[in-house]
Amino acid sequence: MYAVIETGGKQYKVQEGDVIYVEKLDAEAGANVAIDKVLVVAGNDDIKVGAPYVENATVDTEVLKNGKSKKIVVYKYKPKKGYHKKQGHRQPYTKLEIKKINA
Repeated sequence: MYAVIETGGKQYKVQEGDVIYVEKLDAEAGANVAIDKVLVVAGNDDIKVGAPYVENATVDTEVLKNGKSKKIVVYKYKPKKGYHKKQGHRQPYTKLEIKKINA
């Protein structure tokens, strides 16, 4: 059984036991989070497709940790003008483990 969920403006195909990294959620490590924006739920022989979400379908997850990804460097310059700008960025994330898909 798998499901397609939406969180943080992105879509993820998940199964029970999967570990995914999503945009930062407002939850502490060890907390349980239920995601109700389920787009597709597929079992053995049946597929439920939402319009836009499947009714009464949730995905139960557990927050493993919150953190920041590796630093990326943003470098801007304009040729022949002497303009240089260097900036770093670390995107915050939440690491989730998929516990159960409720269809």
